[in-house]
Parts: sequence; C-alpha cells; structure tokens
Amino acid sequence: MTSRIQSATPAEQQGEQTAGQTGQLPYPAAEANAGARQNGQAGHASLDELHETARRIAANVERVLVGKPDVIRVALVTLLAEGHLLVEDVPGVGKTSLAKALARSIDCTVSRIQFTPDLLPSDVTGVSIYNRQTGEFEFRPGPVFANIVVGDEINRASPKTQSALLECMEEHQVTVDTSTYELDEPFMVIATQNPIEMEGTYALPEAQRDRFTARVSIGYPDQQAELAMVDEHAGHDPLAELQPVSDGETVHRLIQTVRNVHMAPEVRRYAVDIAAATRQVPEIRLGASPRATLQLVRSARAQAALSGREYVVPDDLHAVAVPVLAHRLVLTTEAHAARRSATDVVRAVLHRVPVPQGQTHR
Repeated sequence: MTSRIQSATPAEQQGEQTAGQTGQLPYPAAEANAGARQNGQAGHASLDELHETARRIAANVERVLVGKPDVIRVALVTLLAEGHLLVEDVPGVGKTSLAKALARSIDCTVSRIQFTPDLLPSDVTGVSIYNRQTGEFEFRPGPVFANIVVGDEINRASPKTQSALLECMEEHQVTVDTSTYELDEPFMVIATQNPIEMEGTYALPEAQRDRFTARVSIGYPDQQAELAMVDEHAGHDPLAELQPVSDGETVHRLIQTVRNVHMAPEVRRYAVDIAAATRQVPEIRLGASPRATLQLVRSARAQAALSGREYVVPDDLHAVAVPVLAHRLVLTTEAHAARRSATDVVRAVLHRVPVPQGQTHR
C-alpha cells in the first residue's frame, strides 16, 4: 500500500554488567523464545530482522533529522511498543520533520492533521453525511483512519477537539453516532506540540498526556550537526526525497516479536516499584498511572529487542523511564518554585528504588 499524506484543516545496570562479567544471562529468556534470533516464529520476525529493519528506518529518518540519534531511537521504541509519541519543543527544531520522516519511512497509510483553534472533533474522527439519493446517512472517515497519524501542533486545538483522540489512542476504535469503527493495525499517533508558555496554546489534559507512551524533546542541534544540515538541506528537501524502507505488515510482525521478549518476574516487579515510587514523592501531586506501568514494560521490551536481546534487564527500564514517565507526572507548586522538573524526579526515583539482582543460569 503506497504511503499517502492527507491534510485535515478546518478549516524516553546492573544486569548487563553481570552478563558481561559472567558470560551468562542475568535474566534468561523463556524456552519458548529460544532460537528466535535465528529462525523467528510463525507470524513473528527474528531479532536480526527487527534490528536490520530498525537500522534502515533510523538511517532514513536521520537524513532529515541530523545529529539526533537518541530522539530517533525513542521514536522507534514507541513504534515497536505499540504506543504513541509526543514531540514537544520550540518551533523550528524539526518536530514535524521527525514525525513525517518516520511516517514516510514505512509504506502504509499516513494522514496529517493540522490542529488549529477552529478544528472540530468531527474533522478528526469523521462525520455522518446524509445521502439524498439513498435516503440514508453515510459515514465519511476522518484522517484518524490511517496506520500513522501525524498531529501537528496538537495543543493549538481546544480541549474538546483534543479529546477526539482519546478513544482511538487507547482502544484503537472510533465511535460516531452510536456506531463503532475499528482502526487498522499498526496504529500510531505522532503529535507535536509547542511549550505551553507560547501564545495560543492549550495545555493537554492529564488523560490525553497519559495516552502518549513517550515524550521527547529534540532540542537545538550542535554546531557541527547544524552545519551539516545547512550543507545538505540548502539545495533540496530530503523529506521530499524520502522513500519507504519498510511496510505496515513488517512493522506488525516486529511488534509481535517485541511482545514475546521475556521479562523475568524480578524485572516486572522492578517496573511496578518504579511506577509506585512516583506516587510517593512529596514533589509530585499526580504520579504514574497503571497505564504508565504497562507502557514502561512494553517500551522496555522494545528497548531490549532493539539492543538484540530476547530478555529485559533493568538497564532497559532505566533507558526508557524518563521519556515514558516524566510527561505524566504533575508536580506540586513547591516543586515548581524550587525549579524541580519531572525529569529530575524520575531520575531521583531510579536512584532510590533498589535494582533487582539477576540470577545466573547455566
């Protein structure tokens, strides 16, 4: 299926160290996953195929977003974790370019929604229109009916319009006029937003932020990367020349592989402990939800798979904890006054919660 862009305008230690020192797996994969690296499973891709596909997608996106490999990796983790990505930063640093480059790297249906103050919920989900010839109402699908939905400047629309994404992001379905329509798999929303201090923006509600698996901030490039961008982008637009390097069916198989990545009980308990600890920090008014715990586990599995492992170690949780948890936390007024950020709080939690010790098996 050929990628197509539509516009709708109304108008982010110990286990790996143990493995390296002993030559054994600190959190061994289940027997059902044995041999998956070489042979794969029915309907699943092997880890080698996953790694190669992710490498091609990352190289493709890096042609557009120069010098930001960490941001691109978080985007890939979110994709393989069946999640949604929120890209937040000041204008002009490549938020939309990241979203569109990732979408164009996969040969699947793609739609783009430009969020504006006058955008209506029906402009996102679709609307039922009366057909005078048949005398019946017909449903016209909105741009949300695509494998990858790029939402540009999502916080420029009203909360009423933002809420149109709640059902589809969580349940992968849309309900219009008492009728429910299933969305195709894979399904991913990549939304960009400007900082809430900027003029003409609405803060995303807590329920909306909680549905985004991860949030990344691109930041300004260093001088070398910016110089490379000027040299490469001055004469042509690399985004316009981008060609798909994978397809929706392959991505769906990679997701199935990530689902089977083994997570030992000790590591699962560690993930729960991290989420629970955020609810007990004095600086936090609203901690991580159970949904956040599930997304943390899924993202850690994707991080492990991208690292070429069939099992999750605590370092995988550490790698994804900040992008997965920080945007969900609501700080107290005192924390804001002390200039504490949600990222600082998550890192403090990671230092405080004891890391499980792996058991080696021969």
